[in-house]
Amino acid sequence: MIVNMKTFLQIIILGSVLFYSSCRPTRQIKQVIAPREATEVLTKVNTVDSLAIIQATLDRIKANRIEFKTFSAKIKVEVTDNKGKQPDLSVVVRMIKDSAIWMSISATFLNIEVYRVLITPSQVILQDKQAKEVQYRTLEYLQEVTEIPFDFNTLQNLLIGNPVFFDDNISSYRQFDQYSLVTAVGEYFKNLLTLSNDRLLLMRCKLDDVDISRNRTADITYADYVQQGSIPFSTNRRILISEKNKIDVQMNFKQFEFNKDLSVSFNVPKNYKRK
Repeated sequence: MIVNMKTFLQIIILGSVLFYSSCRPTRQIKQVIAPREATEVLTKVNTVDSLAIIQATLDRIKANRIEFKTFSAKIKVEVTDNKGKQPDLSVVVRMIKDSAIWMSISATFLNIEVYRVLITPSQVILQDKQAKEVQYRTLEYLQEVTEIPFDFNTLQNLLIGNPVFFDDNISSYRQFDQYSLVTAVGEYFKNLLTLSNDRLLLMRCKLDDVDISRNRTADITYADYVQQGSIPFSTNRRILISEKNKIDVQMNFKQFEFNKDLSVSFNVPKNYKRK
């Protein structure tokens, strides 16, 4: 069975654990990331030296954010849920910063395009290529159907590989031999980032709701960085989602380009039925 549109949108937006809803919180993550033999250098932000280190780390995190005008990529998406492994998807993404996100979704085993999506800051257009149907929705529709609180900028950052839902309110910093852990607490989420010590590249992102009464967790890993010009880009990402059911999403970026001329034209055939 081909992944349906709702499931696909959930997968695409899940990314850095965007499946959390502010009204449907999650328990605190209990998995220990650091090995026991690692030597902790700093645990709490409570001294002048600590604050200086935290500020320097925060500045480097911001400096490592990917800035772009346009972005395009071809992504292999593999999904495993409580029903087992789903058919692979091939997703072509084109983005014009702060303007449009265009996606074409194909079923790999059929080699046919099944969905096409255009997202702008104000509108979402969804084409079902097989049913010959088109839907016009607001961005709030995506928030409703996926149960995810996000805006257009958050979705851009998710696809490009920038941190999302990361607040400047850093509560702790821990440094180990190979990596550092930075915890930030926002209004809704506790965000734990794992960063490489050499370049402070994003290696892992774990979020959980500040309300621990719910049982929702998520974990994203970023691997296989490729340097394109001045931009380090993670070409292999894994998203693990756990609530009542578990979802495991693998995203392998086969091709990607920054700041090239591209088109996001979106033509709807006249014979498509509007839903």
